[in-house]
This record gives sequence, C-alpha cells and structure tokens, in this order.
Amino acid sequence: MKDLTQGPISRLLVAMAVPIAIGMVFQTLYFLVDLYFVSRLGDTAIAGVSTAGTVSFVILALTQMLGAGTVALVSHAAGRKDQAQANLVFNQSVLLSAILGTLMLLWVFLGGGAYVRWVAADAAAAAAGTAYLYWYAPGLALQFALVAMGSALRGTGIVKPPMVVQMLTVVLNTVLAPILISGWLTHHPLGTAGAGLASSIAVAFGVLCLWAYFVRLEHYVALQPREWRPHLSLIGRIYLVIRQFGPAAQAGFGIGGRVMQALFLPVVAVAFAVTPVAGQNFGAGRFDRVRETFRTAAILCSVLMLLITLVCQWHPEWFIYGFSRAPEVVAVGAPYLRIISWNFIATGLIFTCSGMFQALGNTWPSLLSSASRLLTFVVPVVLLSRQPHFSLMEVWYLSVATVTLQALTSLTLLVLELRRKLGARPAAAGGAAANAGAVGVAPGTERN
Repeated sequence: MKDLTQGPISRLLVAMAVPIAIGMVFQTLYFLVDLYFVSRLGDTAIAGVSTAGTVSFVILALTQMLGAGTVALVSHAAGRKDQAQANLVFNQSVLLSAILGTLMLLWVFLGGGAYVRWVAADAAAAAAGTAYLYWYAPGLALQFALVAMGSALRGTGIVKPPMVVQMLTVVLNTVLAPILISGWLTHHPLGTAGAGLASSIAVAFGVLCLWAYFVRLEHYVALQPREWRPHLSLIGRIYLVIRQFGPAAQAGFGIGGRVMQALFLPVVAVAFAVTPVAGQNFGAGRFDRVRETFRTAAILCSVLMLLITLVCQWHPEWFIYGFSRAPEVVAVGAPYLRIISWNFIATGLIFTCSGMFQALGNTWPSLLSSASRLLTFVVPVVLLSRQPHFSLMEVWYLSVATVTLQALTSLTLLVLELRRKLGARPAAAGGAAANAGAVGVAPGTERN
C-alpha cells in the first residue's frame, strides 16, 4: 500500500494521474483500434460499430459505478490503516463483478441486438453493429472483474500494475484486430465480428494478468474466497454511484464523440487520482488535505481543459481524418468538436467534483447533478426535435449550456458537502475514529 496522507498534494496527484492516464489511453485504444480497422470496411461498418458502442459505453459506465464505490471504500479503509476492511471491500467487489458480468451477458444476448436494430440507420449498419456487440460481449462482462481489481489497487495507492496490464492488452488487441477483421494471414475476414472478438480476447488476457498479480505479488488486499459470502450492506455502499455517458449513434458524431473522450483522458486521470488521495486523507481525518486536493485538482483540470479547447478550436478536422476523410463524416465530426469544446472546462470541474464526492463516500450529489442535466438537456432536445428545421448543431449548443449549468450545480453541491463532512475539522486521531464509525467500523478496531 502507498500512504497518500503524507507529502505534497500536487505531487501525489501527478504521481497517481500519470499512470492512470497512460492506462486509460490504452483502455480507450480498444475502441479506437477497432474503429480504425473497421473504417476500412466503409461508412456502414463505422456507423454499425458506433451504434453498438452506445450499448458498450453504457455497460462500461456500469463498471465505473462498481469501480467508484470500490476505490472510495478501499481508500477510506487504507487511510485508517484498516487492512481487514479494505480486503473485505475488495473481495465483495470481486463477487459483485462476477454477478454483474453474468447479468450483462444475459442482457446483451437477449436484448442488445434488438436495441442496435432499433437505433441503427439501416439494416446493414444494424447487422454490423449486432455482430460487433455479440462478439465483444464476453470482453464487456470481464471488464467488471478488470475494474474491480484495478480500483482496489488504486484505492491503496498502487496504479502502475493496471497501467502495464492495459498496455499489454491493447498491444494484443492491435495485433489481433487486423488478423480477425480483415483476414490478414488467415484469409478469413470476420468484419465487425472480428473487432469484437479481438477486444474480448485482449480483455480476457488482462483479467488473467491482474489475477496472477494478486495471487503472486499483492499482499495488502488479496483474493480470499472465504470473503466472497455476500455482505449486502457493504455491496450496497460499493454500488451507490451513478455515472453518465452519452455516446452518439451516427458515424461522424460517433467518431467525434470517441475523439472527445480520448482528449479528456488526462483530465479524467486527474479526477480518478482525486478519489484515492482525498479518500485516504478523509479516512485519516486530514481534512485540510482533503480541501487542498480539490483546489489543486480543479486548477490542474481547468488548465488542461483550456489547452484541449484551444486545440479543438484550431483544427478539429485533423482528429476526424484519422478515421474517415469522407466529406459528409468530417462535416459532422469537426463542427461537433469545435462547438462542444466550449464546455470542456466545465466538464473538467464536473469530473473533479465527481472524484471528490466519491472520496467523501456520498455520490448522491453526483446523481443529482446528472439528473439536473437530464432535465435541462433531454426535455428541450425532445421539443427541438419536433421543429421543422431541427439540426444536430442546436443539440450541441444546448449541450454546452447545460453542461455549464451542471458544473455550477456540482460545485454548489460540493461546497455544501464539504461543509457537512469537514466543517468540524477534528484532529487526525479523532477524525479517523469518527470516520471509522461512519462507515461501520468501530473505533479501536483499526489494524495496521
């Protein structure tokens, strides 16, 4: 375990964020690698995979719900030096990942294809998207286990092993994608189904690597089957998070959305680093360092997002050219990035607030913030869509306005939450005892 309650906050955030960012870059490359090789099959294949990506990103959002709860509770226990509780949280997370992975497989095979056919632009795109989704389903199911193990390590301050595993899996996916999609070497092209299969094989390899790491090298939290008996109250606390994703269903919009998510990775990495740093200090009663973590992360995220905004205002079409040079695709993707980039700074603040809410062990404010945007965005979009001259550009401008409003909502809720949780400013020992009781661990039971 790495103690995050000592040392400069800025240094800890950067030290955590850099490996997290590298790992997330490689995680995002799963989809971008598939999209790159699929783009050689034509716009119909791109549209199909982008449509299926709507389902896959919703499922990946569910994995982040599991990950957010795991890293928050593990970091709290690690801050209190309560190894037994951290270990119990980790093993309950592994149990939950197995249950959710199984349920996800059932849902994809029973209803995923019908959803893709409903959303897709035509029958050809629906067939391409369904083939991709079915073969990617095992990989999506295994993502729950991958996230559970990686989040437990992040809660203890360890981020390099998951990064290395992500790198290896993307290398494997990059090697397999052209072989399975285009039939390189085998002369048996599988098309979009090959893209999904390549990703599933790569994710399975990653799960095996992390599992081996826990069995052979990790000691602070360990895989212990005797801890897999369900603890319903603890499982409820792990899963009390809602994360929001909104990918597109058109080829140009789909590429633009994936590029935007890739550009966000450095900022998301900082936000992910906020949770274990602030969480451990919250568990240790170091409330001054909790506040400092937010201030430092908010400034860092805002600066990074400003730089990304300037790049997207300059030449957004460069990002689209890597996947398609079709004029009709670029005509959608480039303006999307240029307009939507105006909400990047606000999005960075939302990410930072989300990381803080997770660190404080209360993610209801994140849910309220996301719900506020659903009301201010979805209802007007429905009304606009009924107008005779409705266009996608109106949706993007509305998105900029509503994300800004959501950022203000998140900041307001965070100020209230900080006053509620940190207002007393107890001494370190007293704060640790109080917080231990708050999460169901009696004072005096902390273990080294």
